[in-house]
Amino acid sequence: MTTDTEEPTLTVDELAARAGVTVRTVRFYSSKGLLPPPAIGPRRVGHYSQEHLARLALIEELQRQGMTLAAIERHLQQLPADLSARDLALHRAVVASWAPDAAEDVTREELERRAGRRLGEEDLERLVAMNIIERAEGTSDSLDGSDSPASPNSLAYPASLASFRVDPALLALGVQLLDVPLAHESILAARGVLLEHSRAAARELSALLREAVGEHESVAAVKSLSAHMQPLVVQALLTTFQRSLKAELREWLKES
Repeated sequence: MTTDTEEPTLTVDELAARAGVTVRTVRFYSSKGLLPPPAIGPRRVGHYSQEHLARLALIEELQRQGMTLAAIERHLQQLPADLSARDLALHRAVVASWAPDAAEDVTREELERRAGRRLGEEDLERLVAMNIIERAEGTSDSLDGSDSPASPNSLAYPASLASFRVDPALLALGVQLLDVPLAHESILAARGVLLEHSRAAARELSALLREAVGEHESVAAVKSLSAHMQPLVVQALLTTFQRSLKAELREWLKES
């Protein structure tokens, strides 16, 4: 089914699968008012939009941050009611930036459950290349019969023994990138550009903060300033980058 704008909608089973949660979880969030009700179609079947999917991803991210359901409800109530799926995804990106490094070792079955979709060998290779996942450390007999240790990022393990190390905050991003209509090389090149310039910005901002704090401030004072400035800096970077990208796209479309 599609909406008037030809955007495909999802059944509750499809929504749960795409979000990597259970149908029971979706219905629980709906009963708590965290998810708006679906559009009701023929045969009383509920149809969920991309906004539902984005909001569900945001709820899951807020839970990973340790927020209670009551706190999540208050947080969502403060958001504008007409946020699009893209707006919600940007908001989730800001929230996810505060998640501590929390890599986990998971089986392929669990990886696919969290991804909300089946992952073929090509998908796994792309996620490994983007450093979204990596093989968990260990050895295994390779499929060619040799006893040499398998590389952590080798895909030579039997599927039943496959184990991956994944950062849950990055997995959703990586899965979305699998469907971006760009060559894999272009995505990796874009990742390189973002890493290069974000690290350069971090170095320069750190130098400015060190100069502002001075040499005689206590460690506690430095940590306090850092904790105060981090959310402001991330929000400023995201906003500045978003506006700069829009300006570049406008210029590009004007020239074409």
